[in-house]
Amino acid sequence: MTRGRHSLAPQKSAKRRAAYLAAPLVTCAVVGIGVAASGSGSTSVELTRYAGSDLAGAGREVSAAAPLERTSGISRAAERTAVSHLLNPEVTGRLWTTAPLDLRATPTPDARRLGEVKSLTRVQVTGEQTNGYAQVVIRDGGVRTIAWVTAQYLVAKKPSDPASLPLSNAPCPDMSVEHGLTSGAVRLYRAVCHAFPQVTQYGGWDAHGEHSSGKALDIMTSDVARGNAIAAFLQAHASELDLYDIIWRQHIWTPERAGEGWRSMPDRGSETANHYDHVHASVN
Repeated sequence: MTRGRHSLAPQKSAKRRAAYLAAPLVTCAVVGIGVAASGSGSTSVELTRYAGSDLAGAGREVSAAAPLERTSGISRAAERTAVSHLLNPEVTGRLWTTAPLDLRATPTPDARRLGEVKSLTRVQVTGEQTNGYAQVVIRDGGVRTIAWVTAQYLVAKKPSDPASLPLSNAPCPDMSVEHGLTSGAVRLYRAVCHAFPQVTQYGGWDAHGEHSSGKALDIMTSDVARGNAIAAFLQAHASELDLYDIIWRQHIWTPERAGEGWRSMPDRGSETANHYDHVHASVN
């Protein structure tokens, strides 16, 4: 259908207005990223550069959509606020980490890893959570990094330092757990049973997986806070106990790849198979 000249004129004007509206938004995103990347410290700057790249993409998506939203009555102030929130989310509180955590660019297990935040670190949070991840704001040397961490390892009250718990090799009350275990696994069992006397059930030797070698131990607990504390204790003493791996709540940690923090594992089909009701640890 052929349009009259009056129908084309407003269309051209609308495109020009859309271009004018998009420009300040792109400028806002670029300036925000430039400021974030201007801090000191090579590692932190690198982290912020990665984060800025992802956030800049988000800013561009909002900017590109702005002309369309404009026709729906969304103001320039609202558009700018949306971009500002992406680049500078508001901090709503502080929480403690109970384990070393990967900093992810987006709330997904396969997202780009920006770095790591250590256990027993108090981090700023924005209150945003999705897919089991919480958004955090990390400040280091004047650099502000916005990232996502596994939410279940954040708590309001500072936990005890796992490194300060005793590393005992004295016999435990239930000696039957040691049957079939190697000397290293026995030492692992004794260390845990004395540091966490609340735990009364263990899985030692049996005929499947790592357990058939006598090098593995299952520490039975469904309490998330207690399991986190046990996992942190084992990480703190990984060298002394000569650990090979730790598995807890469908995540694995190994001394060999400690720099990667906790890594996600595929779903094995049940709570027990995914290690939600016990911490699994094995020795070399």
